[in-house]
Amino acid sequence: MPSLRFTKSAVAAIPHPKSGQKIYRDTQLRGFGLRVGTNSKVYIAEGQVNGRTHRVSVGRADLLPPDIARKLALSDLSDMALGKNPCAERRRKAQEQITVEQAFAVFFSARPNLSPHTVESYRRTARLYLKPWLGKPIAEITGQMVLGRHQQIAQEHGEVAANYAMRHLRSIHNYTAATRDGFPPNPVKIISQARAWYPERRRRGVIAAHDMPVWFEAVMREPDYSRDLMLIAIFTGMRRNEIASLRWKNIDLIGRTLHLPSTKNGDELNLPLCDFLVDLLRARRALVPASQWVFPSTGRKGHIVETKKFTARVAARSGVKFTLHDLRRTFITIAESLDIPHYALKRLLNHRVGGDVTGGYIVIDAERLRASVEQVATRILELAAVA
Repeated sequence: MPSLRFTKSAVAAIPHPKSGQKIYRDTQLRGFGLRVGTNSKVYIAEGQVNGRTHRVSVGRADLLPPDIARKLALSDLSDMALGKNPCAERRRKAQEQITVEQAFAVFFSARPNLSPHTVESYRRTARLYLKPWLGKPIAEITGQMVLGRHQQIAQEHGEVAANYAMRHLRSIHNYTAATRDGFPPNPVKIISQARAWYPERRRRGVIAAHDMPVWFEAVMREPDYSRDLMLIAIFTGMRRNEIASLRWKNIDLIGRTLHLPSTKNGDELNLPLCDFLVDLLRARRALVPASQWVFPSTGRKGHIVETKKFTARVAARSGVKFTLHDLRRTFITIAESLDIPHYALKRLLNHRVGGDVTGGYIVIDAERLRASVEQVATRILELAAVA
């Protein structure tokens, strides 16, 4: 049986046999191996209990990083050395050991490349919607518990939040089950079986043209931090979290550009800044000269997080109901009305071109977008009746 040090790249490079299975041994941990079939690669732990050899599946190699698999295998090998039946112990551990909170933590550690937005979304689900279950073994969560919790979240936080919470739980359970033998079926499937998913309608809110003057005037009466945050939102179409967590190192006031190394979809964002925003950011820099954040806060993260109070004040003052994401829709709606090219619109919003082969060949840098952002800015100021 061939031996090698198991690393992510080394395991990925191992070829699948045309038929049967082949066992590879890890050079770092005796008894830790990899079973390679025609279509699968599974980590194993092999040891003896009362003179008999036992081989236990640790987890699929496409889901489990080698270092985590090695730790799990060491646990199985230790049990065998103590004379414990590995299969029975594995079933017991799968049923009793890992709590909902631990399952979330393992999921995050195995997926280090998740975007910060995704991680925060999952953590919010655990913290707000699944808090009563965090200490419970995830294998003990039943379908009836899921149905009841789904309905309770909908009543207290809204139907969309309920759907998202259960989708997140489904992903966590699927990953946990994939890395452990003898795990029960995913309880979230009962929502599909009962046809209990809540319908979700895409929000279509924008600041209408006739509301723009009164809305803009209400924004300008805000404190500088909330005023500037909302103005950046409508003049760039950026997402709330992207604006709230802006750092000065990502803004080039001389080159008049803004750069985000990572966004919600994992791509970087490079935007030209219109004249209006360059002036706004220069004034803002003078207000917070010592901070790394454009919108500093005394909170744990060091920057502004929640913006609902801002939008609520402006909505009450202007009579225009809106969310911060409505400003993103307003930006792109105005841009589209100016006949800005389709691919430029996608780059302005940092949307991927998907399966569009032609779009994949088009490279649009920040300078090619500069005329477009100035067009949009001019139109926003015209609608707001700003002289």
